[in-house]
Amino acid sequence: MDRQSTPPSQSASPSSANSLQTVAVVGLGTMGTGIAEVLTRAGHEVIGIDISEAAARGAVAALEAATARSVARERMTEQERSDVLARFRTFGDLQAAAHADLVIEVVPEDYALKQQVFASLDAIVRPDTILATGTNALSVTRLAAESQHPERVLGLHFFNPAPAMKLVEVVSSVLTAPPAVEAVTALARALGKEPVTAGDRPGFVADGLLFGYLNQAAAMYEAKYASREDIDAAMRLGCGLPMGPLALLDLIGVDTARTVLEAMYAASGDRLHAPAPVLGHLAEAGLTGRKAGRGFYTYEAPGSAAVVRDAQTPLDGAHLGEGRPVSSVGVAGSGTMACGIAQVFAQAGFDVVLAARSPEKAVAAKAAIGKSLSRMVDRGRMTAENREEILARVTAADSLEDFAGVDLAVEAVAEDLAVKQSLFERLDKICKPGAVLATTTSSLPVVACAKATSRPQDVIGMHFFNPAPAMKLVEVVRTVLTADDVHATVREVCTRIRKHPVDCGDRAGFIVNALLFPYLNNAIKMVEEHYASLDEIDAAMKLGGGYPMGPFELLDVVGLDVSLAIEKVLHKEFRDPGLAPSPLLEHLVAAGCLGRKTGRGFREYARK
Repeated sequence: MDRQSTPPSQSASPSSANSLQTVAVVGLGTMGTGIAEVLTRAGHEVIGIDISEAAARGAVAALEAATARSVARERMTEQERSDVLARFRTFGDLQAAAHADLVIEVVPEDYALKQQVFASLDAIVRPDTILATGTNALSVTRLAAESQHPERVLGLHFFNPAPAMKLVEVVSSVLTAPPAVEAVTALARALGKEPVTAGDRPGFVADGLLFGYLNQAAAMYEAKYASREDIDAAMRLGCGLPMGPLALLDLIGVDTARTVLEAMYAASGDRLHAPAPVLGHLAEAGLTGRKAGRGFYTYEAPGSAAVVRDAQTPLDGAHLGEGRPVSSVGVAGSGTMACGIAQVFAQAGFDVVLAARSPEKAVAAKAAIGKSLSRMVDRGRMTAENREEILARVTAADSLEDFAGVDLAVEAVAEDLAVKQSLFERLDKICKPGAVLATTTSSLPVVACAKATSRPQDVIGMHFFNPAPAMKLVEVVRTVLTADDVHATVREVCTRIRKHPVDCGDRAGFIVNALLFPYLNNAIKMVEEHYASLDEIDAAMKLGGGYPMGPFELLDVVGLDVSLAIEKVLHKEFRDPGLAPSPLLEHLVAAGCLGRKTGRGFREYARK
């Protein structure tokens, strides 16, 4: 390890990004190493400090490897690489930070340890040096209050991996001086990051929303409601997330997640933040995720991202038993979802009867499918001949009576239980014995539809996602009455239509909505509490969590009335106060502000 004898030159009082030229990073784990790389690449002198010589050597090796890759990809010259490496020096003692303009602490999430680091730095650095903690769970205010210069202490929360992730949360306490916040915010922008300012509370913006969602996913797995693979696949394929929640917990560290959630629960008292017991069990057993080689999943080696088979891994091609033959499908409904589902089945080679409530609606529904297929022709995804063949397999009907010969009937009408039950009563009388009857409900009890028939064993849930032709996920929902061969049939059909089926039981929200809508509700509560703005929250979740859309963008697309209805169903089913719909959401719906479809929701939209 380099033991530098001549300290970096002293700089002026920090008031801008340019004045923060020398930065000390205390703690050279994964996050500290990533932050050091970002800073050195941006031209800053970086002092890496860690009591572990192995950690310091690892940080140097990581920077060498990362810059070598940049040279190989022609994103950096050899001279630029040499300059970057020369700007990074490592030490084993905090004294090396004596002349730093900014110190970023990223030691483990332990308050006593962080407090000790800050107390030591108080006696070492200049009075105008800014001290930043990388915590996302512990109190910045408490750390500041015990410092000799609380006005210079703030939070600077990077996201992992720091070189790739654009979000940086700049966290100020009631004691932090505005110039310190301004200087660090300017630095974040100069590093090519998107800074979001936040007040001091556990989790801040992004993790404050993310960890509640992760906790619920852990609890869902612990309850054996769905397998870890199905939970993760559902959120990746149903929401477009880069990782499933359980895989993400393993990446973050199960112990770290538990610490963050403990702090969040202590501050909020919300039971949704109380760590799922499985997190404690795994942490106590040392099964903390990728870094330990095992967490929710098992990995090739500690620190490896490669998942290997274990006792919970599903067998490839596991046979569920014989399903029922399906060659013809009836789809009830004429809306966007019904048309999309009919198109999916027709494209997969099934004969489809699309039944609407009137001849006009039936013709319009088939025309909508034709337009969708034409767009695919225009984009070169199919030929005009293919389009005509697919469209010829769709029969437009204005009566459910045409379902008499179908092997599978799929209901895709309004999300109203009375309407669905009435429809299932009719399907029971019309459809042939042995036909599978499926509902596409996203939140209503499937068993209530089943009980409207004389053959509840033939009824199952098939929850497609919108737009059905593009979205790969189908939640396959078994009730306590669903027959095994019906379940096997729907799984086989999903494979034939090139969808990814995930199994779940018949309870409100299934997998995706049960995890998604509490997260959306909590985002609304953040705005209600004036903790962060719509734009800040949306940016935080897109840049820090990898979400394709921010929560308020998504709410306006889904529809605030639809969102409210789902949240009410979840609250009624689970009776958890934390699931009660936000009053702000209820007020917007009452005012007719339903999102993009009405031109106004959380934001205003131009009328088409």
